[in-house]
Amino acid sequence: MRLTQRATTLITVAIAVLASTAAAASASAAADAGQAAPRVYRVTAEIQVGSEPSGVATNPATNTIYVANGEGNSVTVIRGRTNKVVATVRVGKGPAGVAVNPVTNTVYVANFAGNTVSVINGRTNKEVAKIRVGREPIDVAVNPVTNTIYVTNSGAGTVSVIRGRTNKVAAVIGGTTAQAGIAVNPRTNTIYVAGNPVSVIRGRTNKVVATIAVGGDSVAVAANPVTNTSYDVEAVANTVSAIGGQTNKVVAIVRVGLRPNYVAVNPLTNTIFVVNFSFGTVSVISGRTNRAVAKVDVFGMNGEPAGIAVNPATGIVYVTSANHGLLAVVRSCRSARGPC
Repeated sequence: MRLTQRATTLITVAIAVLASTAAAASASAAADAGQAAPRVYRVTAEIQVGSEPSGVATNPATNTIYVANGEGNSVTVIRGRTNKVVATVRVGKGPAGVAVNPVTNTVYVANFAGNTVSVINGRTNKEVAKIRVGREPIDVAVNPVTNTIYVTNSGAGTVSVIRGRTNKVAAVIGGTTAQAGIAVNPRTNTIYVAGNPVSVIRGRTNKVVATIAVGGDSVAVAANPVTNTSYDVEAVANTVSAIGGQTNKVVAIVRVGLRPNYVAVNPLTNTIFVVNFSFGTVSVISGRTNRAVAKVDVFGMNGEPAGIAVNPATGIVYVTSANHGLLAVVRSCRSARGPC
């Protein structure tokens, strides 16, 4: 375990170095070129998955994507290099949120209707354990440094803490408004629970150490470990609140599309991607300026986008459509029609 933690810490530090290097290279290139051509995001592929897909996660170490199919009680496994489905794994009832530990190559799925978390071996694509948690688990997040898994139990307003080594619940944290999303900053060992207020949990003690008031109907949250900033999505206000990790204060509020419902962060590019449920779009936010810089039409008005994830190693974004049973592959391209 000690070696795993050291290796993961080094990976996290490497991400920070890469991010700063990439930013410096980008600034240098912009200065040399005068005004670089703007990049755009567009859908380059759609992959058929299961019935009513919702949560999606990526493993950047293996370039594999995992999609939770809410009605199919399954997880679709996709190879990122080919955009091909390579396996379908049976899990518990009503799978919703999904998360990956890239260090152990293990996938965790919150089974909303089954009150369990399914554990999938990423090498064999087999369910190896099913862990009972609280009522109506809806989202899950992983700290790869400590090999700890956090699950929001929306029916109980609690967070279950699972040890990855034993697949056992080690603690149940109350005193939160755990109704939806959850995220982890592995560098600071801090957990953020969506709600109004947002709950901040110290991973070392499993205690709520702060609460942060945000807009109404907070539904999702994501963290950037490089900048120590988290992003909370407010569905009714149609906004995203940027929260500074050092101060636990809202540092910016960004207006996005109608009824945003999920969020993902690319720490290498310091870019935030927000799903807008009503219009079937994705808002792209610059973490440097806290401004929306692009909007991507993904599935249209009736697409019902339900989940989003980004592979920081490839920069590719993945969005699920609950209505169409699809996974959209979104790439950053040099132009609206040119090669990506």
